[in-house]
Amino acid sequence: MQLTDDIRNKLILFQKTEITEYHIYKRLAKRINSPENAKILDQIAEDEKRHFERWKTYTQEDVQPNWLAVWFYYLVSRVLGFTFGVKLMEMGEEKAQGNYESVAAVIPEAQQIQEEEDRHEQQLLEMLDEERLQYAGSVVLGLNDALVELTGALAGLTLALQNGKLIALSGLITGIAASLSMAASEYLSTRSEQTNKNPIRAAIYTGIAYIITVTLLVLPYLLMPENFYADLVIALTTAVAIIAAFNYYISVAKGESFKARFLEMAGLSLSVAAFSFVIGYFIRRWLGIEI
Repeated sequence: MQLTDDIRNKLILFQKTEITEYHIYKRLAKRINSPENAKILDQIAEDEKRHFERWKTYTQEDVQPNWLAVWFYYLVSRVLGFTFGVKLMEMGEEKAQGNYESVAAVIPEAQQIQEEEDRHEQQLLEMLDEERLQYAGSVVLGLNDALVELTGALAGLTLALQNGKLIALSGLITGIAASLSMAASEYLSTRSEQTNKNPIRAAIYTGIAYIITVTLLVLPYLLMPENFYADLVIALTTAVAIIAAFNYYISVAKGESFKARFLEMAGLSLSVAAFSFVIGYFIRRWLGIEI
């Protein structure tokens, strides 16, 4: 078949994408402890290679993978979880839909290959089972409670105490005690539920998420104790950044809406902080405390 330069370039791009993803999936399959997940990723890798070979029959060219992308997605998958890494990669592949449609006008098989790939890979991706996503609810509980409670507490303490070191001390004591309480509550809750989750692991995930959030929110008061109002702004900004980062992770890994979850959590945390700030002002005036 005589191909135009435009169609040929698009096919070569398809080849590069397929062989790149083949190497990513193969590397992940070798590093995953779960035999079931390794088998799924290995199967997807073979599909990618088969599609690469199919495009090669049209271009008659051997294309090298994008090794930078291979190592980027491999490292992302190792650090943030293979489910997140794989689905993030697939999101990037969706942007090529327009190219497939234009090629299908010349090579009808292109549409068939794309539909087969989308359908098959989606089925396989849904089968992936990763521990960190099983306990996502526990992480959400720890993050959400820490963000709501600590942003509110820090806002109230900032106006009531007006002393960076005292605010940091109070915030840390409150946060650490609350993290232990939340971890214990999650342990008891998970233990009483009919679920496959391990109660101890659920408690650990909740407690760690809580403590990390507390540390990040209180940190500005430890570094700049004299600028407590600026510390509050930094803490609230940090809270919004944590909410955005975590919800982006969940939206990619679990295919949920980012905007809805982000607005809900951010709105709740900032509303509580604003209300607590006002409460701190009135309590300070009522008790007549000057520090």
